[in-house]
Amino acid sequence: MGERVERRLAAVLAADVAGYSRLMGVDEERTHANLKSLRKTLVDPSVAVHRGRIVKSTGDGILAEFASAVDATRCAVEIQRSIAAQNANVAEDVRIEYRIGIHVGDIIIDDNDIFGDGVNIAARLEGIAEPGGICISEDAHRHIRGKVDCAFGDMGAQTLKNIAEPMRTWRMQINADASATASTRPPSEVTQPLPDAPSIAVLPFQNMSGDPEQDYFADGIAEEITIALSRFPRLAVAARNSSFSFKGKPQDARLIGRELGVRYMLTGAIRKSRSKVRISTELTDTSTGLQQWAEKYDDDLTEIFKLQDQITERVVGTLEPLLRKAEIERALKQRATDLTAYELYLRGRSRFHTMSREGLEEALSLFYRALDADPNLGIAIALAGVTRSYLMFAGWLELDELVALEQMRLAGAALDSDPNDPEILACVARTIAFLGRDDDTALQLADRSTELCPNLALAWNHRGWVNMNCGRPAEALASLERALALSPHDPMEYDTLTAMAWARFTLGDYWRSVDLAKRATQLNPRFSSTWRMLSAALVASGQAGKAAEAARQVLKIEPSFRVSTLRQRFRFRYPDGVRESYEVALRTAGLPD
Repeated sequence: MGERVERRLAAVLAADVAGYSRLMGVDEERTHANLKSLRKTLVDPSVAVHRGRIVKSTGDGILAEFASAVDATRCAVEIQRSIAAQNANVAEDVRIEYRIGIHVGDIIIDDNDIFGDGVNIAARLEGIAEPGGICISEDAHRHIRGKVDCAFGDMGAQTLKNIAEPMRTWRMQINADASATASTRPPSEVTQPLPDAPSIAVLPFQNMSGDPEQDYFADGIAEEITIALSRFPRLAVAARNSSFSFKGKPQDARLIGRELGVRYMLTGAIRKSRSKVRISTELTDTSTGLQQWAEKYDDDLTEIFKLQDQITERVVGTLEPLLRKAEIERALKQRATDLTAYELYLRGRSRFHTMSREGLEEALSLFYRALDADPNLGIAIALAGVTRSYLMFAGWLELDELVALEQMRLAGAALDSDPNDPEILACVARTIAFLGRDDDTALQLADRSTELCPNLALAWNHRGWVNMNCGRPAEALASLERALALSPHDPMEYDTLTAMAWARFTLGDYWRSVDLAKRATQLNPRFSSTWRMLSAALVASGQAGKAAEAARQVLKIEPSFRVSTLRQRFRFRYPDGVRESYEVALRTAGLPD
């Protein structure tokens, strides 16, 4: 017989264990045994009693279907209340708590599996439920209103991942009776306004080592990360005392987001064993409760303060571009008619990262639009100057006196807006150095930017380029390597690699220059400067036969390119003989004079 395929309306229940990865990291065997026992004695029997069918199960979750939304909800409430009772005397760090989502919708039954919107929405609702909680759709709420001994808190319209339209959802208040007013939001729904900039709270890290003496180390890590993040100019960080008020309490992302007025929450756990320590970190979007990023760090616990510094640098260096990327993606989802100056700036930044002619020109337009909306938005002023520098560097904007005057105007206006903003300082340094008119000021501004925020990878990137412009390739290379170490997956990584390739070429390390340029072209094949660098490095390393393809890519991106125009387009201070060697290599690769 063939497979059984049918379509019908059903109530779908999706559940998984909150913090499953963390629990497995603490004690894998114990977690597995406890979860297996819980399924056998409580979860599976409850599904059966309420006339449900478990369709599939994973290591930490189940998917079940019910003919009735009432049955599905009663089953979920019974499971959550029973587990809560069992957890009463269980240490918080090893409790198993389910998150459950329920939706009534159309499903497709294909043999023994189910698919469709009913399944997808239930899974997304489970993702925004609290540990130990239940989240249901408006459709499910309509079916069960007045029929289940439980109160409901209105969460309003929620944006669910991969679901086209926002959906009204309800949070089950499993410890309240049904007499509670259904349409009234609970006190925790009161929200603090979110700032324009990305906002984050660093919660106290959990000490999982079993040694109370290690609490100071866990607290120290969280405090150091909070201090380091607070140095970033466009990142709002909740004060240490506010974040630490949640120490020892359930770390409910949505609740914390509302109470502290932050969009993201960083949590962590520390587990020490003899001279070794494992630190796990997790970034959560407080609007959805969904994990955005997680990482583990294993180190020797020898010099404790040095280790704190190292972990802080690694976490913070990764977080800044990650949060910037998340904010850009959020801005791109806004309707074009509703954009604020800050959101216009974010959209411009997204187009800037493409490093194509169209992308840079659109970015410049967006930055100027942002300034029309807010003339004091210093970072938009500064990035407008940098964008124009890239357009000149690529040959898409001619460097004449009027262009140079506009560059200097932008540099001055950016500094006037905030002379102590490290990103603005770095961008202005890059703009001034490109013009080749005041190397001392450019170097001073670049140095100041990294002093103000030593974990800002972008500042080290610009400092590297500034030193290259000023004829200091060894110093440039040190800055660029620092930028790469701080943020190995930065959206501007190709730009850092390109500058490193230039530095290696200038120092005569042609083979390393080839490797770096190749990596940069793989990350962004639209950046003509990298292809120029690759073609010259291939010739200089004795691989002239391979340089022709790189030269063809230059002309594909920039058909009007001529070697003879390079000296007018940008003002690098090359060591003796390097400019001549570079230009000869480009001609040998096949680029026209």
